[in-house]
Amino acid sequence: MIDIAVLGADGRMGRMVVAETLAAGDLNLVAAIADSRSSNLGADVGLVAGAGQSGVTIARLDSGCFNGAQVVVDFSLPQALEEALPLFDGVAVVSGTTGLTATQTLAFASYGVKAPVLLSSNFSSGITLMHDILKRAAATLHDYDIEIVEAHHRDKRDSPSGTALSLGRTVAKARGLRQDDVASWGRKSEYPSRPPEGIGFHSLRCGDVVGEHHIWLAGDGERITFSHVATSRSTFARGALRAARWLVGRDPGYYSMQDVLGLS
Repeated sequence: MIDIAVLGADGRMGRMVVAETLAAGDLNLVAAIADSRSSNLGADVGLVAGAGQSGVTIARLDSGCFNGAQVVVDFSLPQALEEALPLFDGVAVVSGTTGLTATQTLAFASYGVKAPVLLSSNFSSGITLMHDILKRAAATLHDYDIEIVEAHHRDKRDSPSGTALSLGRTVAKARGLRQDDVASWGRKSEYPSRPPEGIGFHSLRCGDVVGEHHIWLAGDGERITFSHVATSRSTFARGALRAARWLVGRDPGYYSMQDVLGLS
């Protein structure tokens, strides 16, 4: 059995991770951590997740809150992850928190000196494979225009999505570019002409969309589109738990979903 703690346990993704953990025969939920302002503090996390009584109550982030865990699965907010870093105390961490600043990302990666860590904006196998496909497509079709369109539910805070940004970095790197130098964030009227090496990003926030990402590579006379549509958050939760199983027992370091799937 692998002992797991969940940070952000009462959020959209956190609840799904809790439910999938409780349903798994090889995982043991030992802690569920939520924001100190959460109305769910003290409640049974299994009931909050709609998965039945678990015997684990939701607690606030505090010293010792991750004791007994072999791995933490984190789907919280950037500030919460930053505050949790000093409290992980050598425990492996899988994080799906998006919207991190460069400083916060570096701090998380630096924790990899003490323990194995994995940060991913998307834990689906399909998106992980799409990165590999895009590397080859972007490098081969080096003069094709690239546009990335993503859609998520109305309550998602960060925009563009972490997955869209990650896909953009993959494309830019394949062409020997820096994403920050070539990115365009949406378009308005009187928008300047499209730069030849530009990567366009467009975001939709509507309804209860779980997550969609569409990448266009358009040349003269033809275009190629790659699409990934997530129909349930359970695919992300199962992917995060797959990563957690893989990470336990690894040497300290900074890992990726490509490592988990054997694509690196």
